[in-house]
Amino acid sequence: MIIHLKKEADKERIAELQKSLNAFYIKRNGNDVLITGSGMKQVPDDIQKEVQEFWVFDTDVQLASKTYENKTREVKIGNVTIGGESKSTILIGGPCSVESEEQIRESSELLKEMGLTTLRGGCYKPRTSPYSFQGLGLKGLKLLSKMREEYGLNVITEVRDASHVQEVIEYSDVIQIGAKAMYDQGILRACAKTQKPVLIKRGFGTSLKEFVQAAEFVLSGGNPNVILCERGLRTFETYTRFTLDLCGVAWLQEHTNLPIVLDPSHAMGYAYGVPNLAKACTAMGIDGLLIEVHPDPSVAKSDASQQLDHEQFRGLKGQLDSVAQSIGYQIV
Repeated sequence: MIIHLKKEADKERIAELQKSLNAFYIKRNGNDVLITGSGMKQVPDDIQKEVQEFWVFDTDVQLASKTYENKTREVKIGNVTIGGESKSTILIGGPCSVESEEQIRESSELLKEMGLTTLRGGCYKPRTSPYSFQGLGLKGLKLLSKMREEYGLNVITEVRDASHVQEVIEYSDVIQIGAKAMYDQGILRACAKTQKPVLIKRGFGTSLKEFVQAAEFVLSGGNPNVILCERGLRTFETYTRFTLDLCGVAWLQEHTNLPIVLDPSHAMGYAYGVPNLAKACTAMGIDGLLIEVHPDPSVAKSDASQQLDHEQFRGLKGQLDSVAQSIGYQIV
């Protein structure tokens, strides 16, 4: 249940109600908001006079539900706004991993040349094998920060575990919680304490309900700037890396109020399929795309097969512009 208290409630009384109801408290659009579990179906009689309005839910998908807020939330990434009435699809590009200053500088120059705003690059890599490249860590974060200062780009990078979440918060503009980390409550709760945008990737075996409930951890902790990212599910199919769940995206658009980004690079796993998937995603009126692009994918230290080269990325941008325009959107 979500409860909006009347304006006259003071801090002391709010704290008493929060404790008695075992509720979370946030401030949302000027309202004092208490959130309890979905098991609570009615407002207790003794506090009804203090309640402005309330919402009852069948599941713990509450703050993210369109039953609560019917419009998609606006999230600002630097000077770019996604969600709300923006009709913008943010195109986020960059390599899977930050490998060197030369490599990430070339990527930054590409985005700047193309008029794009947001650079991606992994520094702490949650690899499946312990023998694979694990990322440059703090050194990589500092390189991303340097590119942000020199090229005026926003930076998105991934948290691998709770041990370095504060570093990522410090050096990034958008905090990415990867598919393998979306159940890590230490990360989710730490991200709830900042106001920076948080992009949560769906786990490859995660239901839509579980996916949105991960977002609820961040929302209920006081950070309203949450973005959902679909990046493919593991199915019986072996000829592609994962299966991009566009049906799930349609459900999220219908039932949740959070901006939605898609990652066709990780879903397909092979560069040849990324452009067509990206165009299909754009046609759905999504809020963003994550595309992996590398100066020379053949020498990439991680996910080499799925990364576009710079020429391919330039060509894709032109195609995406046309698709976006056809539905009244623009690529930013």
